[in-house]
Amino acid sequence: MAKISTNEIIDAISEMTILEVKELVDAMKEKFGVDPSAVAVAAAPAAGAADEGSATKTVVLKDAGASKIAVIKVIREITGLGLVEAKAVADNGGNIKENVSADEANEIKAQLEEAGATVELA
Repeated sequence: MAKISTNEIIDAISEMTILEVKELVDAMKEKFGVDPSAVAVAAAPAAGAADEGSATKTVVLKDAGASKIAVIKVIREITGLGLVEAKAVADNGGNIKENVSADEANEIKAQLEEAGATVELA
């Protein structure tokens, strides 16, 4: 089997939807017996950082805060995810929306922060 480089893995993860990343994390938990959530969440913004200067942004949830239910509602509204998937994103953090305009990213960030979340734009 050919060895896959770290950059190839990061590129592949950056092209995944939130649901696909969650499924990947679950599969890694099962296969290796560890929780790679922190690694997967950190990898996606790193890939976005390589595109510095581009007009698109990635909205990254860092922490849902004390009002997790309100944050889950906003995540569902923005992404169209189901309740279970939105709760997983609120619990683990991660990319909410990728490759969006700076204006849209700022609007999404404002909505999530209003609900009590800590959000970062990458």
